[in-house]
Amino acid sequence: MSYRKNHGTDVAAAKAGFSPATGFRIENDPRLPSHKHKPRSRRRPDPLAEVWEAEIMPILKAAPGLRAIAVLEEIRRRHPEISPGIRRTLERRMRAWRALAGPEQDVIFRQEHEPGRLGLSDFTDANGLGITICGVALPHRLYHFRLAFSGFEHAHVVLGGESFVALAEGLQNALWALGGVPHEHRSDSLSAAFRNLDRDAQDDLTQRYQALMRHYGMTPTRNNLGVAHENGSIESAHGHLKRALEDALLLRGSGDFDDLDGYRRLVDEIVGRRNAHARKRIELERPKLTQLPKRRTADYEEKIVTVTSSGGFILRRIFYTAPSRLIGHRLRIHLYDDRLDCFLGSTPMMTLRRGRPLSNSKGGHIVDYRHVIHALRRKPMALLNLVYRSQLFPRPAYARAFEALRAEAGDKTACKVTVELLALAHDRGCEAELASAINAELEASRLPDLAALRGRFGPTPGSLPVIEVNLVPLNAYDVLAAVHAIEPTSSLEVIA
Repeated sequence: MSYRKNHGTDVAAAKAGFSPATGFRIENDPRLPSHKHKPRSRRRPDPLAEVWEAEIMPILKAAPGLRAIAVLEEIRRRHPEISPGIRRTLERRMRAWRALAGPEQDVIFRQEHEPGRLGLSDFTDANGLGITICGVALPHRLYHFRLAFSGFEHAHVVLGGESFVALAEGLQNALWALGGVPHEHRSDSLSAAFRNLDRDAQDDLTQRYQALMRHYGMTPTRNNLGVAHENGSIESAHGHLKRALEDALLLRGSGDFDDLDGYRRLVDEIVGRRNAHARKRIELERPKLTQLPKRRTADYEEKIVTVTSSGGFILRRIFYTAPSRLIGHRLRIHLYDDRLDCFLGSTPMMTLRRGRPLSNSKGGHIVDYRHVIHALRRKPMALLNLVYRSQLFPRPAYARAFEALRAEAGDKTACKVTVELLALAHDRGCEAELASAINAELEASRLPDLAALRGRFGPTPGSLPVIEVNLVPLNAYDVLAAVHAIEPTSSLEVIA
């Protein structure tokens, strides 16, 4: 076309490398070939022609979020003659309508995070992992902390709910493992951190959470209630972490663990591997973090309880046993997410596993048979109707033995023999071995023989050492109390 400005059609075509015929054709119709094709018309009738504008569009305008399957079911209810095979046609039509005339949608604005500025906390349900402890399902969730810039992560197994204790313990573990503190801490609207009384309240912080943030010098923030994508730097990481755990469990071949510590070690190992992949960015962010304080702050609740004559105390609708010598004393309890540390004054006495109520109307029991076995030996019949009898037995073998003895020998003998079996397990420290022996007897359709088990697990007289104690006569101590005077010698005698 530039040649055509100064030359005729045939000359311009020759200079451009076209034939004269092509030059004249372009001269007559300068449109591109792709623009000359006529759009293809429909090859079959529109199945939605009669209902689209009259019925479907009013439905979409009234409820733009309706799924295509719901619209199709409603239209077919009104017009049974419409085929169910038009679902894909309806979906394409609705998608096009939403793009042209549908409501405005939320826009996700990608953020650029400064190193050392933002750390995020959240809880995620981990029951879908199918974790069991000794065959018993472990209902739990994970506390998850993450730095927005480098992706540093920390995860902590939480047995209870989204409490302040779980938040404080998990957050402090993460900060001390990181070795620094971000300037800002963000979470969703946790009731453990925010009172959630007024959405517009600016100082909607719990006192304990505010003290925790002040101790570490962090500014507390939260995303809007119900807007998960505002916490997207950690919400998306939940799925990645749980998928990594699922892969590790598949490679391990089982989701069953001998104890809770074994599962926690697996979580720490997986998180450590993920942090190793982000090592360069983590090392880049660490200099931008503020220093840790000199010590941790309290990550527990403190309660004062009294040990009653029942041999224990009640805390949060759970009855915990305690050594009988503590009856009448007041204990100071440090209440963690998974345990209770008990103090008499400032002296640590014991650590108990934390229990959870069975339901909203029913509490529970955490029983250690070692605390009550000596008192129970004096009153063995108390075992028959004991309210926490099922929790008293440390292993299922002892419960099986009790039921077998009741069926064969009666309640009195069953109570006495079972209590003596528990006493033997306690005195000789053979709880697991004794349970295996009881199981073997029951599998052989025999009742446990208390005398034989005492002989097997008790000390034999021949193995006890004979110790002879020779008492020193008391007058031998007079030598220690005697005072002897030494006369000085003369200088001549010394020289001699």
